[in-house]
Order: sequence, then structure tokens, then C-alpha cells
Amino acid sequence: MRMNTKALLLLLFAAAGGTLPALQTQAAATTPASAPAVEAIYLDGQPFRTEIQPQLMDGTVMVPMRGLFEELGAEISWNNHTKTVSAAKGKRVFTYRIGERTADINGTSISVNVPGQITDGYTLMPLRMISETFGGTVKWEAATRTVRISSPIHGEATIRYGVNLRSQPEASDSSRALRMLPAGEKVQVIREADAGWLEVRTSAGETGYISAKPKYSNYTSDTLAMRQGEALLTYGEKLLGTPYEFGAAVDQTGTFDCSSFVLHVFKEVLSVELPRVSYNQAKEGTPVGLNDLRPGDLLFFSARGLDIGHVAIYAGDNRILHTYSKELGVHYETLDAKWKGRFTAARRVF
Repeated sequence: MRMNTKALLLLLFAAAGGTLPALQTQAAATTPASAPAVEAIYLDGQPFRTEIQPQLMDGTVMVPMRGLFEELGAEISWNNHTKTVSAAKGKRVFTYRIGERTADINGTSISVNVPGQITDGYTLMPLRMISETFGGTVKWEAATRTVRISSPIHGEATIRYGVNLRSQPEASDSSRALRMLPAGEKVQVIREADAGWLEVRTSAGETGYISAKPKYSNYTSDTLAMRQGEALLTYGEKLLGTPYEFGAAVDQTGTFDCSSFVLHVFKEVLSVELPRVSYNQAKEGTPVGLNDLRPGDLLFFSARGLDIGHVAIYAGDNRILHTYSKELGVHYETLDAKWKGRFTAARRVF
């Protein structure tokens, strides 16, 4: 047998309504006999091409297995004598013998609706089964006969504070609350939809979106942190020029002092609750060095005879966003020698 070194893995498709039989019927009904079973496959938004045309067998899309295994980060091995494939990623091990109706994941048996088979020298297996085994998700677009696969970013995240699992990455009437995820529940992060939302899968197999704000889960990544830092600055820019007032009230946005501005921006964008004054804000999060700053980090400076009397948000490119002047109000400024000479500490709070 000859194995395909740049091919795809196999997946069982679920219908838009969530049941396999509905998808099988729909796929069979909407695909003319002369048309290919699948027009296109995308993995994380990029075209994914198989070495042979995907095949529709009993309503299940079958593709060469090796390429998708490898794209999903799994290490694959093949026993030609027993016609058995093994794939491992982290602590998860998948084992399957071609032609059988069951596969094994870490000692647990799972059913295989359409058995894998060897066709024209390629080992074909169901698409969804392999993709979801290693944390991927699959969406079928019937109108265009397109498969869209999303690979996972990281493993598990733990819910910190009760949060709604939603049908869409937004908190609006068009985004249904599927259920409340309680603190302590573990979910698998499929992808970062944007700075504010994560697409996740629950242990029960439900998929949806939860808030990416640090209040709700312990999930973090460099890319998400950068996006959230950019979101903080984008919101802060809307307040450029807002007048400075020492001791400004925190229940209004007509004026700010340095710490009330930081408090307001972090609360509005990330639901991060910071203390009112800069001295106490400097006790939050974790310390970070000047050479390791990223957008959204807090910088603290001496002022008014105090070791910590001023706070600013690091904006990247050696700039800070802050307020201290009645003439300038909220503004950007270069983190120059003057400010570095007064620098006391930097803290990372998300």
C-alpha cells in the first residue's frame, strides 16, 4: 500500500441542524451525479487540497488521511501488516484498523459510520471523525458544497465566572444564549474569533462562543493579548482630548485623571476591575520589565513627591496613552528619557 504524504483526513459531517442523518440526506440530494461531492475544503481559512478528489460514501465525505492528520499537529504511524493507523497529539492517541466499524481514542471505543478503505493507493477515512478527535471543528456549506475546518489553538480553558455560551460572537438579540457555563467547567478553545470572543466546544460536544474577557476564563495567548491591547487603545483613542481633572469622579466620562482614565478603559473593554488610585493599581497583575512591554501594560511613574503618583497605558512603539495635563487632556506621548527617569514599575493585568 502507498500512503499519501500530503493529503487529508476524514470527517463525518453534521447537518446545519446538528444531526448527521440530515446532512447525509441534504448532501446526497443537493449534489448532482456529475458534480464532485465537495467543491472545496478550507482549513483555518486557507484552501486545503487533497491529492485525489474527496469522495461521498453513504453520505459521508471521505478523504486521504495523512495530510489532515499532519495539519492538525498529530504524529502519524502506519502498520502495513495490520493496516492500522495510529495518530498522537499531546496525550490523545487515536488508533484505527482500516475496514472496521470502531476506532479507539485513549482506550475508549468510538463508532465509525463508514469504514475507512484503501482506494487507488490512498487510505480514505471519514473527515469529521479525525478532525474532531484532535480538536478541530467542521462546518458544511451545502449551497457551495464547501467544507470549512477550524483547528484548535490550545487545549482546555477553565471557566472562572459563569458565562453564556452563545450562538454568535456577540451579545445581541441575534445571538442566542445556548446555556450558562458555570465556574469550573472546562472547554476546548477552537479559535479566537476576535479580541472579545472565543469559539469553544464543551465536554458535551456543544459549540458556541464565550466572552474572551479574562474575567470569564483562564484562557490566554500572545495573539489574544495583542488583540485585547489593541482594543484597549482603540477605545482609549475615542477619549482623546477629554479634559483632565484631578480626583475626577469615576461615574462619568466628561473628565479624567490618570487613574480614573485607566480604570474606565479597562472596565469597559475587558471587564477588568482596577482600584481607583495608581498606587493600588500598581499592586495588580504581575510585574514586567521595560524591555518586555506589550500594548496594554500599565506603567507607573513618580509624581507629586510620591514613588507612584501617575499611571499610563503602554501603546507600543515606545508610546504611552495617559492624562495629566489640563491643556492636553487624554493624549499620546513618547516614552522618552524624561518619563523613563521617573519610571517606577510596570504591571501586566491581562
